[in-house]
Formats: sequence, C-alpha cells, structure tokens
Amino acid sequence: MFSAGFYIGALLIIALTNLLYKWRYPRCNGVLPPGSMGWPLFGETFQFFSPNPTCDIPPFVKDRMQRFGPIFKTSLVGRPVIVSTDADLNYFIFQQEGQLFQSWYPDTFTEVFESLKKMLPEVEQTASRNLKLWSSLSSIDIKEATAEMIFGLTAKKLISYDAETSPENLRENFKAFIQGLISFPVDIPGTAYHKCLQGRKRAMTMMKNMLQERREKPRKVQGDFFDYVLEELRREDTILTEAIALDLMFVLLFASFETTSLALTLATKFLSDHPLVLKELTEEHEEIVKRRENPESGLTWNEYKSMKFTFQVINETVRLANIVPAIFRKAIREIKFKGYTIPAGWAVMVCPPAVHLDATRYKDPLDFNPWRWQGTDTHGASRNFMAFGGGMRFCVGTEFTKVQMAVFLHCLVTKYRLKAIEGGEILRTPGLQFPKGFHVQIYEKK
Repeated sequence: MFSAGFYIGALLIIALTNLLYKWRYPRCNGVLPPGSMGWPLFGETFQFFSPNPTCDIPPFVKDRMQRFGPIFKTSLVGRPVIVSTDADLNYFIFQQEGQLFQSWYPDTFTEVFESLKKMLPEVEQTASRNLKLWSSLSSIDIKEATAEMIFGLTAKKLISYDAETSPENLRENFKAFIQGLISFPVDIPGTAYHKCLQGRKRAMTMMKNMLQERREKPRKVQGDFFDYVLEELRREDTILTEAIALDLMFVLLFASFETTSLALTLATKFLSDHPLVLKELTEEHEEIVKRRENPESGLTWNEYKSMKFTFQVINETVRLANIVPAIFRKAIREIKFKGYTIPAGWAVMVCPPAVHLDATRYKDPLDFNPWRWQGTDTHGASRNFMAFGGGMRFCVGTEFTKVQMAVFLHCLVTKYRLKAIEGGEILRTPGLQFPKGFHVQIYEKK
C-alpha cells in the first residue's frame, strides 16, 4: 500500500512539475521574448494591478524593462501576453491592424463623429451651462462633474439617450462598471469585479431594449449611432451582429466620457499648478474673443482649429495622463520581429507610458511642459506619441475628445477662474484615478 501511494504521489509531482514547466516555458516556433509567466492561472496579474501614486512608468513595466528589455513576455488574468515598450514594434502593430493584428473596432462607425462641426455649438452650450451652474456652488469635484456633463452629451449624440426623460439611469450602471474595472477578476458576489460585471450587464440590457425600440420605430433621417447600426444590420453582406454593435456602443460610451473627464481633471490640475501655462492659454482664448465682431457669438470651426497652444496643452496633458496605460491587440498569425516570435493567438500589450515618459524622446519627461510641442504636429500619432492610438488608425472619437476638451477650456478661461480646494492626488492601478477627487471652486471673472 505504501508503495502504491508513493508511486501515485510521485506521478502527481511529475505531472504538476510538467504542467508548471509548460506554463513557464511555452512552446514557440522560434524565440519568445524574455520574461516571466508567473504562476499558473494568476500569472503576474497581482503585480500588474499594484498601485502607483506617480505619473511615471508603472513599476510593473519599468522593472521588467530593466530586467528583460523593451519587449518581454508575461501572463495576465490567465492569458499569455507580449508586452511592447518598443516604439518600432508599437508602430508596426498599429500599421498592421486588421492584417496581422486583430482590430478593436470596425471602420464603418467612425462616421458617427463626422458631424463635429455641427456639434460645436452644442458642446459649447453644454460647457457654458454647466460652468454657470458650478459657479453657484461652494465647490465641485471636477472629475465627477465633467464625467456627468460629458456622459450626458455623448449618450445623447450616440443613442439619443436623455437622463431626464429615461426611466432608468444608464450612467449609474457605467459607474458600477468603472469602479470594478481595475479590480482583480474574481466573479464572486460582493466583489468589485462582480459589481463591475453586473453594471455592464444592466447597461447592455438597457441599450438592447433601446435598440429594439428603434428597430420597431425607425427614424426617417439618420441621426445617431443606432441609426447607423440598423442600416448596417439590414445589409446582406454585413459582418456586424447586434451583439457586436452593442459591445461597440458600450466601449464608445465608456471611452468617450471616462477618458475625457480624466484628461480634463488632470488639465485643470496642471493649470492650477502652472500659472504661466494658464496665462498663455487664457491669452490665446481672449484673443479669439477679441477678434470677433460680436464677442458673444459662439465658437466657429476655424477658431477651434486656430487654438495652437490649447492643443499643445491637450497633448502634454494626455502624454502625462496615460489614461489608457495599455492597448491590447491579438496576433492573428505568428509574427517575427527583431529576432523574437509572437505566437498566433497571443495577446500583445502596447505600453504607451513607456514611450511617453522615455527620457531619450522627451526631455524631463515627468515635467508638464506644453511648449515642448511647439513646431510639431499636435493632431497626429507617431512612434513617440500614441495617447489616442496610432498608425493607420486613430482612436475612434479622438477629434470628439479634443473638441470637448478645447471647448471646455475655452469657456473656462475666458469667463471663469478656479481655486483648488482639496484632492487632486493621483493613483494608478494601472489606470489613472483621483481617489479623493479634485475639488475646486469656480467663480465668474469680474
């Protein structure tokens, strides 16, 4: 009996050792990048989510860059991942979307943002109305206030959702999703991740019901995202399904209001901390108003495009914000690059902070310095700047985000002043957060 038990135990040890070996040293038709796969199932997920209270490159990435170089392998939430902090590989990934790497969204729906010129007055009116309201309060949390403002505008544009007339609160479901998004993925009732999934489920159900109502009562003139979806679904050659469309809708709504509100919060924090930047930004916008025949007339598209220093401020803000700390793609087939092999089916994680905070590309990379963008293209992506994506494609809604930021800053600096009250500290886990918010007082200029 002892002999049988001994052999069974030995076999189990051999099997587990073999499993561990296969996990740590995956098979590959070539040379995998160096790195560690961590433990089976968990990989290095806990290290990836460890908090970081600075704007610097996340410690998870920085430590491995020093140990393994700019391209390394790891495992996150049970998936093998190649992490790229290499500007050339990042550029290559974006250039090859849809060919070697799986795309995140279809091109057809960028059409929904083509009417930005028509939207400009609505964006300005929304910003002006909210700033007027906030100036009557003793203080506001700029992160929460701008998130609510932008969500209302974006949801109206994309799906004609109006919080004042809807029986359900769509944004509350998104808030539940966001609060658990950066948590460890354990789906047990009571955990942040479980609440995250439930929030997403409720939001998807709401949008599915709204899409069904639109299907039953179609509109004659296309006006929002759902109109484009229904037109696409009616085509015989479409690859779109209702499920894909709803997933895309969810992503667009989330990305548009959450990322923009984070960027605006950090921008107001930087302006509060850097009076010379605020002075030059204010002068640019006051000059725009002075050139008008009627100072009270609204912003024009040409005025928006003339905001050179504003776009420098926006670029510098999003460079330091790194709101999207990782951009994931999936290798469609095996790829060879710089002597390494990326196996088919593996995830590839582009790490923008490693590029945006590289001292060989940006002098004093942790300094907020909008003037570093003078004489450069502040509207495009490059090997060294990918805050909105990069390569052949640019992030869906990039211009929409820039419009909202630029217009909000215009309304703020021309008519209001702000005073920091409390908060403003950042935390990355690895996404950007303001755990205590950023509370400010906004008051009208006299």
